[in-house]
Amino acid sequence: MPRFEPFTGIRYGSDADHLDAVTAPPYDVLSERDVDELLARHPHNIVAIDVPREADGEGRYEAAAKRLGSWLADGVLVRDEVPSFTVYRMSFVDEAGVGRSTVGVIGALEVVDEGAGGVLPHERTTPKAKTDRLDLTRATSANLSPVWGLSLASGLSALLAEPGEAMGSVTSDGVTHTVERVSDPERVAAIEAAVGAEPVVIADGHHRYAISRTYRDEQRLAGGAGGAELTMTYIGELVEDQLSVEAIHRLYSDVDLDALVARLEGSFVFEEAGQVTAGFAREVVERAALCLVRADGSGVWMTPRPGAFPGVRDLDSSRLEQALAGFEHTVSYQHGVAHVVDAVAAGTAVAGVLIRPVSVAEIRRTADEGLLMPPKSTFFTPKLRTGLVVRPID
Repeated sequence: MPRFEPFTGIRYGSDADHLDAVTAPPYDVLSERDVDELLARHPHNIVAIDVPREADGEGRYEAAAKRLGSWLADGVLVRDEVPSFTVYRMSFVDEAGVGRSTVGVIGALEVVDEGAGGVLPHERTTPKAKTDRLDLTRATSANLSPVWGLSLASGLSALLAEPGEAMGSVTSDGVTHTVERVSDPERVAAIEAAVGAEPVVIADGHHRYAISRTYRDEQRLAGGAGGAELTMTYIGELVEDQLSVEAIHRLYSDVDLDALVARLEGSFVFEEAGQVTAGFAREVVERAALCLVRADGSGVWMTPRPGAFPGVRDLDSSRLEQALAGFEHTVSYQHGVAHVVDAVAAGTAVAGVLIRPVSVAEIRRTADEGLLMPPKSTFFTPKLRTGLVVRPID
């Protein structure tokens, strides 16, 4: 089972009262315009380090490392005196209009070899050629944003119910993010034991975890991995009330629409759906159907034909993969019904297909049976804020 340990975190010091201005969404959901707005909001926003922009090539990462060092020297960032865990709470209203509250813990999770067990992927990943995160890690010797893991151990949420030392709160896009420091040896040991009792499934951040493995191997070759044997990870319990999972829809291009429809009609019954609206996110679930989106904004319900998918798991992403196997096309991925409609209307894609979110039960089954979902099957929300704690790799 994986090691999960506290670490001496780096947190905002002089700007701790302005966490809404200095923290940011994860780097991989930010546009260039988002970065501009965050930098304009506060000169010490974490994106100045996490998404450096001074120069092309390696100079960008060296600038990020220098900035991290100067912020520490100037007291903008302050390092904890003792190792601790960070309890991370989120309160929000979900897509169904229900008030939700979740809790997890940020610590340092062991970096294990692929296939070694203990830390498991839950879906196949698409290859990423960019080395941006690896280059940034090399330069800063820090984990700037956490991987998101799901613990198969029961009782973790209850263990985190008691408040820790308040370290700040941020409300953004309707979500309140609250962090608390836990350094009490007894409680630290209990959290370590709970997470270490069962495997951890990577929910979000497969690429970051893979980068951590590469960085660890480099450090070993250099004479010792030290802190690179672990990577900063947020871990929540894999239970229904602690997860909010939304769908990642499909966009299809490099294909003729009529040919795509003809191929899909072999596996699905089609029925006109009218103009696609935001409410379709809920309606696909209620109908147990997918929805094809056309350029004019109209949709077609796609209900699986009886017997069309023998042996295929209860995943819309798996059904689409099978239905289009061997059929020439390009697929991309998009969260949010409105974004899918806009992409197809703009001609970015020939058509989109709205799918249903993966159930927590199916995520659990994936973990228990050692299976993998197709790429981009799950979209875990809300997204964790970057900058609430940074882990130095010592």
